[in-house]
Amino acid sequence: MPSARNVKLLDDIGGKLERSRVAIATDFAGIPTAIITELRRHLRANGMEYKVVKNTLLQRSADALGKPEVKELLVGPTAIAFGYEDPIQAVKVITDFVRTTRSPITVRGAALEGRVYKGDQLAQLAQLPPREVLIGQLIGQLASPISRLVNTLNAPIAGLAIVLQQRAKQLEGGPA
Repeated sequence: MPSARNVKLLDDIGGKLERSRVAIATDFAGIPTAIITELRRHLRANGMEYKVVKNTLLQRSADALGKPEVKELLVGPTAIAFGYEDPIQAVKVITDFVRTTRSPITVRGAALEGRVYKGDQLAQLAQLPPREVLIGQLIGQLASPISRLVNTLNAPIAGLAIVLQQRAKQLEGGPA
């Protein structure tokens, strides 16, 4: 029979996993507490949480929530960063922290929308522009053909207006 503490931890992990849009697994073995504390503070400032978890409890939570991809991230001592907002931004935040602080934390992978991203795939995710920029680019791409059509349809009318204006100046006796 599970202890009351483990039941509470299971509920806590399950709640975090259910609310999160991305779960990023890191290896924390041998990392100084000061670095872990700094990482937690940095992640909290960006709307994320960082929790050292027991693999068995996370496996049970993942099974209960129907997120089997999370189980692929569990190898050895594991800490999970839970991202609740933009998942790509969450990946960027943690990879940028590791890169800029040169901390020995190893990012193993990320479970995002039913898929697991590791290694090069994770690096590619971190290089994507923010969501707002991607939306702006998409809108620009969608609006481009319409703008070209409007310019094409306006060209004959604009040309006619210029010719008429020059002819009016000519008739007034001004230079053409």
